[in-house]
This record gives sequence, structure tokens and C-alpha cells, in this order.
Amino acid sequence: MLYAIMGTDREDSLDARMKVRPEHIERIKALQADGRLLLAGPHPAIDSEDPGPAGFSGSLIVAEFDSLEEAHAWANEDPYTTSGVFSEVIVKPLKKVLP
Repeated sequence: MLYAIMGTDREDSLDARMKVRPEHIERIKALQADGRLLLAGPHPAIDSEDPGPAGFSGSLIVAEFDSLEEAHAWANEDPYTTSGVFSEVIVKPLKKVLP
């Protein structure tokens, strides 16, 4: 089943985010290599593809996991979670309807 993993950045998280971004991206690429990733990306803090020093307000990952517990475990082990970039992480089942 698909799960939406929604992380909310803490204030002033840009430097911390950039430090652990390579490990975060590596984990997402592993989901992609396994054919389990539907989409992933950050939420710019301002209305711009490149928010510069404004940074990001969070991230969204939609991927396939065997269970809600597995999706939670994956999210809890993500570098953005373990390093404190995210102040909150919500994991929810997702039923894809379109496209």
C-alpha cells in the first residue's frame, strides 16, 4: 500500500537540512531503485522553485510499504528525523485514485 510521509521542518532548519541531505537522498533513491517510490520533494518556504535562504517548510514522500508500521519505522530512521530537521512527521495511508 502507498503511504504519505509528511515532515514539517523546525524553524531555521536549512543548515541542518543541507548537512544530512545526501543521506536523506540516498534513502529515497533506495526506495526508487526498489520500485517503491511514487514521488518525493521538499516544500519551499516561499513561492519559488529555489527559495534560497528562506529554505523549506517540510517534505513529502509517497512510497509503497508493507504496512503503516513499516512506513513509520522508515520515517523514524530518516536523517531529517534523526537529526532534528523535522519537528513533526505524519505518516498516513494513501489510496491513489488519479492519475
